[in-house]
Amino acid sequence: MAIELIIFDLDGTLVDSIGDIAGAVNYALREIGLKSLTVDEIRGLVGAGVENLLLKAAGIEEFDTARKDLLKGHFLEHYTSHIADKSRPYENVLETLDDLSKMKKGVVSNKLQSLSRLLLEKLSMLRYFEAVYGYDTCGGRKPSPVPIIKMMEELRADPTGTIIVGDSATDIEAGHAAGIKAVAVSYGYRAVSTLSQADYIIDDISEIIPIIGTLS
Repeated sequence: MAIELIIFDLDGTLVDSIGDIAGAVNYALREIGLKSLTVDEIRGLVGAGVENLLLKAAGIEEFDTARKDLLKGHFLEHYTSHIADKSRPYENVLETLDDLSKMKKGVVSNKLQSLSRLLLEKLSMLRYFEAVYGYDTCGGRKPSPVPIIKMMEELRADPTGTIIVGDSATDIEAGHAAGIKAVAVSYGYRAVSTLSQADYIIDDISEIIPIIGTLS
């Protein structure tokens, strides 16, 4: 069956957003009296949602709900206002999305849906996608297959006609659990050595086009 739906991860796949994420994390840390981290340190923590990111960055436990909520509040305050100060689409992303204009496209991110949509809107990218999901959209976050399955249902796509493109093992695992093929990008936030379970690994987003051709 021809590919009819492409599901993209957001941070580290479509958009290099680490500068603004790091800025918001460090703002939150400073607000509760903790030291800032380097961008590289924060990059290694991204991928499992904002609460997980902040817990690891601050070195606090899940049960410390008061500090967790305080951190999250400071993070969201800063990030919402500075979400696209430094963030930019990766090379060839816009051109590739234009080339895929006749195909259904969606975004499944482990950040809040509202923030995912806001970032895409600020970068004039929201128009490319029929659906944008965050971890709060349907009660599951990657590596759960739930958001992938829900998006296929919403956009009326079959697993054999859907692929996911992401930069982490989380994306790969979620895709395979949903019964679809997974394409990993090598330029994102994870080492290529962690992407070995992907069906394809690409160095440039434009390489997705010939892959789609071979699957059609």
